[in-house]
Amino acid sequence: MIRARRSLIALVALLAIVLAACGSSGGSKSAPKTSSTTGFGAAPSGTIVVGAEQDAACADWIDKCAASSWGAWMMQYQTMPRVFDYAKQGSDWVEVPNVAMAGMPTVTDVGGKQTVTYKISDAAIWSDGQPITSNDMKYTATQLASGKNVYDPTGYDQIESVATPDPKTAVVTFKKPFASWTQLFSADYGIQPSHLLEGKNRDQLMKNGYSWSGGPWIAKWNKGVSVTLTPNPKFYGTKPTVQKVIFKILADTAAQFQAFKAGELLAIYPQPEPSAIAAIKGGVPGTQAVYTADTANLEAVWMNNSRAPFDNKVVRQAVAYSIDRNAIVKRLFGDIGVEKPMQNLQPPINSRFADPNAWSQYTLNLDKVNSLMTGDGWKKDGSGVWAKGGKTASFTIESTAGNKRRELTEQILQQELQQAGFKMTIANKSADDLFGKILGAGTYQMTIYAQTATSLNPGLCAVACTSAIPTKANGQSGNNLSRISVPAADPLLATVDSNPDVQARITAGKQADRLLGDDQVSIPLDPLPNIVLWSDRIGGPVADNPVLSMFWNMNLWTLKG
Repeated sequence: MIRARRSLIALVALLAIVLAACGSSGGSKSAPKTSSTTGFGAAPSGTIVVGAEQDAACADWIDKCAASSWGAWMMQYQTMPRVFDYAKQGSDWVEVPNVAMAGMPTVTDVGGKQTVTYKISDAAIWSDGQPITSNDMKYTATQLASGKNVYDPTGYDQIESVATPDPKTAVVTFKKPFASWTQLFSADYGIQPSHLLEGKNRDQLMKNGYSWSGGPWIAKWNKGVSVTLTPNPKFYGTKPTVQKVIFKILADTAAQFQAFKAGELLAIYPQPEPSAIAAIKGGVPGTQAVYTADTANLEAVWMNNSRAPFDNKVVRQAVAYSIDRNAIVKRLFGDIGVEKPMQNLQPPINSRFADPNAWSQYTLNLDKVNSLMTGDGWKKDGSGVWAKGGKTASFTIESTAGNKRRELTEQILQQELQQAGFKMTIANKSADDLFGKILGAGTYQMTIYAQTATSLNPGLCAVACTSAIPTKANGQSGNNLSRISVPAADPLLATVDSNPDVQARITAGKQADRLLGDDQVSIPLDPLPNIVLWSDRIGGPVADNPVLSMFWNMNLWTLKG
């Protein structure tokens, strides 16, 4: 999975699709379970070993190499202070101040400019005892707005200035209205320690791990093997109640699930592989589970719109008409009640900003494939593959090696595309190479991964605006890894980011969806349901957080035995 600063909206009504827990009878719907702390000791003790399905490519969260969601879940969210957390209030997910803040930021108009004032808690300090300050926020904004090889500068590039009237007050003034301001300094990048990094090579100091923290944990990264969290003794919030948390990196979901059943892992956050879904349905004694399709995830077949053959709109459309998305989604997730494909590039909890039918025309239709391809001058060669101008409609798909669900999806796609006259070769890569090198460089043709949003603001501009395409001119910054360029959609996507009028944002978002769908820039598949599994030995408020993952509040977890 890849973290995406394409954001979501606060106060979204969630129509929860939360299904039965492991070991419960039947398949009745229920609210996400949390376990009580009653009977668990409060003193730090013991070790919780959890499973991780991906390693991070690097730990410099600003750099393009830090694309893996797992890197953020294991290290960034555990060590980086931030402005906002995300909590469920009734049926809505809303932004709430992180413990590092003294309260909610305030938004004012100063001389016609949008200004946001942040107050940092007087108690907030780094693990070396130095205070978390407004200069840390200024440093972070500067690095993102003017640095090279930035993962995604959206929003930070709209900042005109960051004033620091005192060490605990930051005043951010925007060049023009930026409605998605709440995405900044939070789950995207957090707040960086200026006293340790300013004037130095940030990437060199952080990319292989770092020893400081402004959160509840200090992280030690053994690349490819594990991430070990130990309590930050200087943490100014609720300190962890266990002595150690170890993320054991196991890329194979089936092996991870077996380790969980054997008690070697006490919690896992597995991708919804067919084998895991089948095992969950069978029940695992002594465990609890929640699985939900109301996620911040959107999994898609992403096409590189700048590389042949997908630089041709006709080919992109013909490929979409070659695929039975309904059958794929039902095959993958039908057992947990998810049977319909996504019809836009927005995650489920952002649905009111999305056109629910933007991709609905793309159903399996081989007559349409033939009409499109022949109309564009293609003819099938002796092997039944479309050819034109001495080149064939052949391409390679690269996704995450060892991911059984994606491998199954690729196999289905390969068969369907072959029948339609396309030759697809499968050449999967490690998550490190795929997310850390290949996607950013744009050397791929087709891939499958899930975008995971990192805030509660709407907006696809970060992944679909022409200006977000990584280029030499912008220092290879930007998160439009599919190199999508639909000029008519760009101003609409910008409106979603900037207009403070919610209805105007909704209208613009739906219009942009229809344009992107007509251009068939990539193929949305599924909402990638979240699965949360944990042992009865773990107490505390364990539940899924669609933005921050199940691990966001591990400082509140307790351990029995």
